[in-house]
Amino acid sequence: MSFNCTDDHIAAVRAFNRFYTRKLGVLDQHLGKSPFSLSEARVLYELAQRDDLAAKEIGNELGLDPGYLSRIVQSFDEKGLIARRPLPADRRQYQLSLTAKGRQAFAKLNLGSQNEIAAMLAQLSTSDATRLTQAMATIEAVLERRSQPAAFMLRSHRVGDMGWVISRQAAAYAADYNWDISYEALVAEICAQFIKDYDAAREHCWIAEVDGEPVGSIFLVKATEEIAKLRLLQVEKKARGLGVGRALVEQCIQGARERGYSRMTLWTQSVLVAARGIYQSAGFKLVKEEKHHSFGQSLVGETWERDL
Repeated sequence: MSFNCTDDHIAAVRAFNRFYTRKLGVLDQHLGKSPFSLSEARVLYELAQRDDLAAKEIGNELGLDPGYLSRIVQSFDEKGLIARRPLPADRRQYQLSLTAKGRQAFAKLNLGSQNEIAAMLAQLSTSDATRLTQAMATIEAVLERRSQPAAFMLRSHRVGDMGWVISRQAAAYAADYNWDISYEALVAEICAQFIKDYDAAREHCWIAEVDGEPVGSIFLVKATEEIAKLRLLQVEKKARGLGVGRALVEQCIQGARERGYSRMTLWTQSVLVAARGIYQSAGFKLVKEEKHHSFGQSLVGETWERDL
């Protein structure tokens, strides 16, 4: 569904663009008080990151006019910053690489740019600097369509995560399965108990993140000295299909092994088809079923177990 753009939206983006370019100084004749224009600096950067780029590749990636790019390349060649050699497949095209002089010029330009940005950020508080970089990441993510699935990472829980787990678990199950607020109360009790009695040697919580944003969670808690319990697996809809659920379960199993447990158990519901599939593929076996009425619904509770 396309967005119904208004004049106000257009004006807001144009105003931000003017502010942003003015703030970073990219409208100056030369970038970072260097002898290079912004476009020249971008070409230098691309060449510094990868060897033997074709001129045409650089033009396509940076969106530069072929004639303009040709003048930049000619200028770099005359200054001894680059080496050119014909492409074997098409001798009308050239592979470009930085010379030693070119790498020195890029290093000086890169250091100057880093120092300018550092000076700008130094005027901000830590929280404001974080807000700024997060906002930049949001703009990039919204405007740049991903060509590959998002990468995710797993980290240990930290302050504030329990509130996120409670909120997202409650909202997700209410939306997907119409569970009532009593489920939120249960999750809150589990999280409170986990924090209150937390034993780092036997228990853990992992949070999955994409671009610094939480998208999933899982808990490893102590049932007995020999048995670990997997609890509260949840993955946000926008992160499904990335393998987050399987990664969380595998991490939980490995964490149980490392903490000396010999067996693992979990309790789930028959309606949670995706989760059940993950458990089964991870080696869990269904050992018990029991009908019950909870969270405003008639459910079939299931106990799954596996040896470690």
